Amino acid sequence: MAARDYRGIADAVAAEIAEGRLRPGERLPPQRDFAYARGIAVSTASRVYAELARRGLVLGEVGRGTYIRSDLGAPDPIRPEPPPAALDLQRTMSRLPEQEALFAETLAGLGRGAVEAALTLYGPAGTPQARMVAARFLARDGFSPDPDGILFTGNGRQGLAAALATLAPPGERIGCEPLTYPVVKGIAARLGIALVPLAVDGEGVRPDAILQAHRAAPLSGLYLQPTLQNPLGLTMGPRRRAEIAALLVQTGLTLVEDAVYGFLREMAPIAALVPAHTILVDSLSKRVMPGLTVGMIVSPPEMADRLAASVRQGGWSAMGVALAAGTRWMEDGSAARLARAKRTDAAERQAIARACLTGLLVTGDDAAYHLWLTLPETWRAEAYAAAALRRGIALIPASSFAVSPGHAPNAVRLALATPARADLARALEALRRLALTGDDQVVE
Repeated sequence: MAARDYRGIADAVAAEIAEGRLRPGERLPPQRDFAYARGIAVSTASRVYAELARRGLVLGEVGRGTYIRSDLGAPDPIRPEPPPAALDLQRTMSRLPEQEALFAETLAGLGRGAVEAALTLYGPAGTPQARMVAARFLARDGFSPDPDGILFTGNGRQGLAAALATLAPPGERIGCEPLTYPVVKGIAARLGIALVPLAVDGEGVRPDAILQAHRAAPLSGLYLQPTLQNPLGLTMGPRRRAEIAALLVQTGLTLVEDAVYGFLREMAPIAALVPAHTILVDSLSKRVMPGLTVGMIVSPPEMADRLAASVRQGGWSAMGVALAAGTRWMEDGSAARLARAKRTDAAERQAIARACLTGLLVTGDDAAYHLWLTLPETWRAEAYAAAALRRGIALIPASSFAVSPGHAPNAVRLALATPARADLARALEALRRLALTGDDQVVE
């Protein structure tokens, strides 16, 4: 069947959705039944469903079928910000009482230096002092980055964008976890990069999955979160990290290692094992504060110039005041003290969540500011998220993290960092009641 024919069928289904004959949340028939009803081949029905998913009209849920999206008309299915007045279980930005005092002390301490910093434009390399301080700050057992390989960006997202732009021209492939950071999905789409989902187990991406994908069609690199992976909370152990490192040497691939959550569970990064094959990206957004932050790239020596060029061309260099403040926090120990306090805070919030969600299938790492809630069979993730929002609670369904449309598990991610603890407990108890007895349930 010609492309225009399967697209014409997709147009007809889209029209039924627009006219209300197919309603949000309604389940489409299995592809074989759809094909029989329309008098087309099953392979053509598969293309129709894939086209509808590409247009953002339907979502496929593993083992459950394909449904009309419950959030049709939403401006962005990634949902980067919670709606106004909703309790925020979307973002993993924590705010401790001592952060306000730190902010005031920092501005006072910078004094006239803040004016000088605001009037200065820095390149990706920042200043020699900032590079030296950042290298010491990022160092841990077995990992001592070279200050000359440190680059600075406005935040961690910009560091990831620069790294991906350096590794893969438009049209090329980057391997990643099948459920990944939604912002990276958006960056890849903007850059014209195809993300390739790689199979995972309890420790993250499996090495054999990387080899299989690379042999099927060459990858230009990898993007992985080895520590407290977002959204699943997986952490690679030392053996898995060594296996991934050996594979990078074997294949010649370069890894973009997202270490933004690493401060919550300190482990030597993969970059410590194979610095020549790893671009490590970190930031101060979650450690200190997102509104005055700096991103850091630890570059392999031979890639530093290309990465710096990407930062410059993207307009992603750190701003002067943020770089000065970040350097101060890393040098005087403030960032490290906040990291320790947030490790305690995250663990205590996890304990609250586990107690409040008793009877539900909750997974993730006890050190993380997020967890993964697999829903009862009577719920679909999109419908559950919409029902939660009607109750004033904003969360994110699995579809926002899925690299492949139509391959989202029936689950939601809950971020625990932002609300006051009492509000967090009340919200989680409401979510438990909704999951178990809510009147928005859809029984198939």
